[in-house]
Order: sequence, then C-alpha cells, then structure tokens
Amino acid sequence: MYIVCNYNLYLIFIMKSENSKSETVAVIGAGIIGVTAAYRLQQAGFQVTLFDKEGVAEGCSKGNAGHFATEQVFPLAQKSLLPQVPKMLLDPLGPFSIAPSYFHKTIPWFLKFMNNMRSKLFNANKEALKSINEIAMASWEKLISETNLEALFHKKGSLLTFESNSNKNAIKVQQEYQSEGISVELLNQEQVNKLEPGISKSVTWALLFSDVAHTCCPETLTKEIYFKAKTIGVEFKHCEISKIESDNDLVTITSKDKIYQTDKALLATGAHSKSFCKQLGYKVPLDTERGYHYMVESEMQPTRPIVSYERKFIMTPMRDGLRLAGTVEFAGLDKEMNTKRADALLPSGKAIWPKINDTKAGEYRWMGFRPSLPDSKPVVGSSPRHNNIYFSFGHQHLGLTLAATNAELITDCILGKETEISLKPYAINRF
Repeated sequence: MYIVCNYNLYLIFIMKSENSKSETVAVIGAGIIGVTAAYRLQQAGFQVTLFDKEGVAEGCSKGNAGHFATEQVFPLAQKSLLPQVPKMLLDPLGPFSIAPSYFHKTIPWFLKFMNNMRSKLFNANKEALKSINEIAMASWEKLISETNLEALFHKKGSLLTFESNSNKNAIKVQQEYQSEGISVELLNQEQVNKLEPGISKSVTWALLFSDVAHTCCPETLTKEIYFKAKTIGVEFKHCEISKIESDNDLVTITSKDKIYQTDKALLATGAHSKSFCKQLGYKVPLDTERGYHYMVESEMQPTRPIVSYERKFIMTPMRDGLRLAGTVEFAGLDKEMNTKRADALLPSGKAIWPKINDTKAGEYRWMGFRPSLPDSKPVVGSSPRHNNIYFSFGHQHLGLTLAATNAELITDCILGKETEISLKPYAINRF
C-alpha cells in the first residue's frame, strides 16, 4: 500500500498487491460474513483488506445464538403471524416489540413485510431460502475441516420443544418441515428426557432436527477464521468508513482521515448497510432487529441448542456458560440497550432448563443488530450500476448459518464464475 498524495487534508492510499497481477479487494465489515468472504477471496488470488470500525467479530458475530439453523427455510413474513401481532405488541418485554418512538419509522418496512405474505411471494422467498440453506452445511464442514476448527463446531442437531399435552402442534410443525425435505423426528417426553436429562418436565414433546449444528463460541469462531485468513495475507484496517464511491475503474473508500482506493469492494456491513447502498444509488428497505442474549451458568448444560415453540427463544451451550437468546425489537441503531428485554430471557430459560443457577458470567447481557429485509432473503451479488462493487448483507437470523456458503458464492461471483446456485433471488435490484 503506497501513499500517493496529500489532498484536502486526506492521505490517499492506493491498495497494491505484492503480486502486481493480483487485484485488490476491500471487504467492508469484519463480522462472520465479511471474514469468511475475505478468507475465500484471498485463497482465490485477490489481495484482501478487511475494514471495520470496531474490530473483528464485534457485532452480531460476537453474541449471536451460535446456531447453524439450516432448517429455517420459512420466511418470517407468514400469514399465520398476523393474528399474533397485537398481543405481542402489547407486551413490551415479549418476543416481539416495537419501541413507541420508532413505530412510525417501521411502517414502510412492515407494509413491504406484509406484501411478502402473499402466497406467490412467500413461496418464491421460501424456495430461495431453501436453495441456499441446502448447501450451507457442506460449506461449513469444508471450511471447518481446512481450518482445523473442529473444536468450535458441533453437529449434534437441535430441539424444538413443546409444552402442550397434545402433540397436535408438534405434528403440524413436523409435517411443514418434512414437506420441504427437512429431516426432523418427533420425540415424546420420555425420549426427550433421555436425550437431554436436565430438561423441564413441562416439555412434553420435541422435534429433533438432526442435520444442524452449533458453535460453542461464535466470536472465537469468527476470530479464528480471521487469524487463518491473516496467515495467508489478508490485512485489517481498524477504521470507520464514511463513504464508498466507484468510477468503474477504482473504488474509493473514505474514512475519517484517509482515502483508500482499491480494484473491487465487497459491502458486508450488516445492519449498517443502508446508508452505503444509498450512496451507491440503491434504496434498500433494510431495518434492524435488535436481538438480545443473557448468559448464565448451570449445574449441567444441554448438549445441543433448544428452541421453545411457546416461549420464542433459544438456549445454546457455550464454553463460558448457557446462552439464552432471541427476541425481536425494532428500535433502530442508536437507542441504548433495553436491559429488561435481556433479563426477560431468564425466566423462560429456567422454565425449560431448571438447572440454571443464575450465576452470571462476565458481561452477561448483550444486544446486537440483525440486518433484516422484509422478504427474509439476504442481498448477495454484484452491483448492476458498478462493475467493481459487490454486496453481502441482510442475512437476518441466518448470518452465521449462511456465512461459509455465502463466501463461496460471492467469491465465484467476483471471479466471474458460474455460482452453485443462482444469485438472482438475492439481487439488490429486486426491490
């Protein structure tokens, strides 16, 4: 990287590769999506520089539920959700809430969300989620194997629990998943207790998803992949980017006191992507779902993630304790954490896993910003307006799940190769 000139108090850096034949790529955003993409792009022969204002794995990749949820092929925009919304909105600490001061800002997003409930759109979105989820686990297994990170990746399945005496709901949900080709087994109370001896007696039925996995620390997993990327030449710049421009020859990236120029750029900035897209001429209906977690200790931990059907939360065994996670809060990017929403996860956790002893470990409350689009699909692919800008954001609840396959897809896209699945459903100009 060479200093070219001093211009209007800025230092302009031209990003150069040690190998003059290699093109340079700036990956903006060092969460799991950006880090895995940087690793694959460097392997493919590009000289990659990661940019992030906070550091590696300091956003959602730090505190997410750690669940590789490849079974989640259903878009959130489901007609069955509508009757539940008024009740959920009346409970400020429930699984879904909108901050009163932010309500008016959510209206355009929710109108688009409801439009995606139409059968034709819902089915198209479902097929798109299914096609990318179907290849996600194989991509992760390949990445884990070549980086020797098996200690952070546990393929033990997950449980979806039910607390009703009747198995009606459990069978209905099972059939819905099976109709989409998802492997899922219905367990009775005795079978559930045998599989997870510490589970509450209130759990009467459960669905076992066998082809999913979890990590015992998503933050460490992201950082370890970054360290692997660093050993093969990926660089990191700790700075806040304020502007991205392209003249179709070079991409100009502006930070507080420097300007960087690179051959190509990948925007992987999660919930912060909307303003950058606007600079590039795109109006993207991106909002943020603020998700929370609460860390506790337990006499014993479950061996796999457990999701509660009635209580709408997930618990995942982590190396530093048991992580209770979930909830959706629309309140924007600037409002401070609502600690009561994190605290509300504890009674739900105890109801499903009574062995929780409520001993808090370290920073036990956490909040992160999920980048959410009204059709539940991410934006992945190239910019129709620029020949050197690419996108990977908006993965909503599936950022960790899709990171490895997303990295492969976007690398092939940047290389001009045919991708394993069509990227048309995830194009930025679909809006």
